[in-house]
Order: sequence, then structure tokens, then C-alpha cells
Amino acid sequence: MTVTVVDSGPNQVSRSVEVHAPAAELFALVADPRRHSELDGSGTVHDNIKGPAKLVAGAKFSTRMRMKGVPYWIVSTVTALKPDELVEWRHPIGHHWRWEFEALSPTLTRVTETFDYRKTGPLKDSLKYYERTGFVKGNTKGIESTLTKLAAKYPG
Repeated sequence: MTVTVVDSGPNQVSRSVEVHAPAAELFALVADPRRHSELDGSGTVHDNIKGPAKLVAGAKFSTRMRMKGVPYWIVSTVTALKPDELVEWRHPIGHHWRWEFEALSPTLTRVTETFDYRKTGPLKDSLKYYERTGFVKGNTKGIESTLTKLAAKYPG
């Protein structure tokens, strides 16, 4: 199992891994916000407080978080969803988290997670904010840990 760097363009961080599970099963895991803490490799995601069991475009879900010892909660909005292939949501500050699932065989899926900070709402004129505050570096490490954790959950 190797986490691979994916070049998705400027102001985006993408990594992928091949997981020994069907795309539909992995999509169902990510598309259920109540299960995000199972996936999280960053240590920041905790229980989801409120939201649908199954995400649809436009749906909102709230998540309890903890960063550097400080608890908080956020409300994210689903911005794209294609069953068994793609789910994406927008953080309140404006960046997006995208998960893509490419079936390589019935039991092998390439999973790509992306932190996309191109459209950052009120911070759009200050993209360097993400780099200066360490969010890019921290989120890169979190993505790699999350994908490693996901692949280990399905050892094949």
C-alpha cells in the first residue's frame, strides 16, 4: 500500500491510494458524515452532531472538531455528489474536501482525497493564508494518514 501524490493543479493537495474494497462500499463510508471520525487520520474530526445519514448535493452536516487542543464545530455543505464516484463538501471558510472513487476492478478502488483551497470565500485574496498558517502542510499530512488508515481497514 502506497499513498501517491496526485498533481491536481495549484492551490490543491491530492493524494490517492488503492484500496481492496468495492467503490460503492468506500463511497458509502465517506458519504455518511456520521462515520467521518472513523476515517480521519488528522486527529481533528470528532462526532458529527447533526446531518443526514446519506449526503446529497446541497445537504449540510455539522461536525465536532478539535485542533491544537481547542474544540469547535463546523457546518459543511455538500457541493458535488455522484454515487459511487465522487463526494465533495465546502468548509465554512470556503475550501473544499473532495473524495473520488475509481473502480479498478470489482474489489479494488483507487481513492483520491483532495484539499482544494482555490475558492476560499472571504480569504480568496489571501491564498497564502493557508500556507502561512500551516494548513496546507497539516492537511497534506492528514490526507496521507487518512488514506493509509483507509487502506489498512481493507487489507485485501
